[in-house]
Amino acid sequence: MPKLYSISEVKKILNKHNLKANKSLGQNFLVDANIVHKIVDAADILNDDIVVEIGPGLGVLTCALAEKAKKVIAVEIDSKIIPVLKENVEPYENIEIVHADALKINFDALVKEKAFDDKEAFSYKLVANLPYYITSPVIMHMLTNKFNLNTMVIMVQLEVAKRIVAGPGSKDYGILSIAVQYYAEPKIVFKVPKTVFFPKPDVDSAVLKLSIRKNPAVDVADESLFFKVIRAAFANRRKKILNSLLCGIDLPKELIKKVLKDAGIDGMQRGEDLSLGDFAKLTDYVLRALSKT
Repeated sequence: MPKLYSISEVKKILNKHNLKANKSLGQNFLVDANIVHKIVDAADILNDDIVVEIGPGLGVLTCALAEKAKKVIAVEIDSKIIPVLKENVEPYENIEIVHADALKINFDALVKEKAFDDKEAFSYKLVANLPYYITSPVIMHMLTNKFNLNTMVIMVQLEVAKRIVAGPGSKDYGILSIAVQYYAEPKIVFKVPKTVFFPKPDVDSAVLKLSIRKNPAVDVADESLFFKVIRAAFANRRKKILNSLLCGIDLPKELIKKVLKDAGIDGMQRGEDLSLGDFAKLTDYVLRALSKT
């Protein structure tokens, strides 16, 4: 396998195949062995684990994952880089490359087809250095579709990682924080400097570990309404929750005031002040009010 931890070697490989890092696809190749091994360690991979990787690029993380896992399914959208990827991972018989758009994949069906055949019960891990431009869409695709993932270990922009783990009262707390924490328990494992990539991105990154919850963090009677309430609350961060709900929920002002009072929420608070539990309670009272109109 080529020395993918060497910037000069990566440049040589790209030049050999007349390729350049595709900025539109967010290609920044990881060239630090220590970071690669820390990512693999964070995923706690066992020898019977099935691992999905999104955006394998030249295969540096792919190969490290294959050293530990039973099988690695690497999903790559860039048709031009796939021949190089196949060449780099050729020594590993437990790597399968899939040319596809990750946002259009049913990952349960893919994993079942490639690794589990007819087995009913199965689970797998996602480990990836996610392209920045699709970070949030990929995370929400994996979570909202409720695939049989048990763990996600992903490298993302540091700013995004901070938003995902943020709690109420923080300037980073918002829709993404709540949505991810509803489905998973996130934590920042370690920060990653921009200097370990080629080409070097403009910002630092972080590795996040998302432990997927068996059940959502809070009980809600109507999940779609729950997220509608949250979107309304954060549509304009400067608005008080009373005014935010007036703009986003089809209820008269007096009824919204009553909903907030019944839920024990001060209408002068902002969305960023409310916890997941507050939003769950608020949603249930909104649902009751809507059912009576």
